[in-house]
Amino acid sequence: MCANLQFAQSVPREGYAPLDNAELFYREVGHGQPIIVIHGGPDFDHTYLLPDMDRLSDSYRLIYYDQRWRGKSTSTIPPDDITIQTEIDDLEGLRKHFQLDSVAVLGHSWGGYLAMEYAIRHPDRVSHMILMNTGVASHEDYLLLQQELSRRKAPYREELNALLASAAYKGGDPDAVAQYYRIHFGTTIKQPHLLEGLIERMQIGFTKEGILRGWQVEEMLINETWLSGDCDLFPKLGQLSTPTLVVHGDYDVIPAECAARISQAVPGARFVLLRESGHFAYMESPDQVRKEIADFFVK
Repeated sequence: MCANLQFAQSVPREGYAPLDNAELFYREVGHGQPIIVIHGGPDFDHTYLLPDMDRLSDSYRLIYYDQRWRGKSTSTIPPDDITIQTEIDDLEGLRKHFQLDSVAVLGHSWGGYLAMEYAIRHPDRVSHMILMNTGVASHEDYLLLQQELSRRKAPYREELNALLASAAYKGGDPDAVAQYYRIHFGTTIKQPHLLEGLIERMQIGFTKEGILRGWQVEEMLINETWLSGDCDLFPKLGQLSTPTLVVHGDYDVIPAECAARISQAVPGARFVLLRESGHFAYMESPDQVRKEIADFFVK
C-alpha cells in the first residue's frame, strides 16, 4: 500500500522543541500554509499518520509532533501529572517555537478533542481548525461512542476478553497490543486491506515501556475529560469564530451524529460525511480529504 502512494514528498525536517519541563519531538514536511497535526490516542504518537497524511505536504507545511511522554517526546514531569492544561500549553509552546502568529490545526481522533480545547482557550492563535474523525465533545456523546464500540466488538468479545486478561497484554507486550488494535480498529476501517499497514506503522515505535507509559497518560486524560460528567465543550464551541471543517466517515465507530453536533455548534462550520470511509479518512478517502481541505482554505 505504502509503495503505491503518489505524491511529491519533500524531505522531512526533524528536531526537538524545548518547552517547560519537556522536549517535544517534531517532524516538519512541505511548504505553504502551516498546519500543526495533532495525533490521536491519546496513547499513540504521530507515526500512524504516515505516510498517508504526507499527501498534503505538496501544498501545506505539516508540523507533526509527539505529545508529551509519547513517541520520542520526553518530560521531566511524570505521566500521572499530564493534564489537558499541559497538553494545551505544549501546543501553544510549539506554535511559539515555530514563531507562528497563528496556525491552522488538524486534529485526528483524540487530536480533534485537543484541537477544540486549544481553539477554545487560544481562539486568537488558531486561524483554521480541521477536525478529522474527531473525538467527541461531551461526556454524553462519549457514552454513545462506547455503546457503538461495544456493539461492533460483540462478535470478538471472547477473543478480546482472553487477550485483555493475558499477562502479555497487561505487561505491554508489543505483539499482544498490536493484536488488540488489529481487532479494535478492524471494527472501524471500511476497507479491510488497509488494516495491516496501519498496524505495522503503529508497531514501529512500540516498546513495553512506551506502551505502559502511554496507558498511564491515557488514563489520566480520559478521566479528566470524557469520563467526567462535566465534560461538555458545546457551549464554548458556540462562541468560536474560527473557520472549521469537520470531516467524518460514515463507517467510523464514532457516531456521525456526534461529529455533526460539533459542526452545528461552531458558527459557520462545514460538515463532510465521507461514504465508504471509517475512522482513518486521510488513509481511506485521500482524494476526497485533499479536495475538502483545499476548498476549505480557499473559502
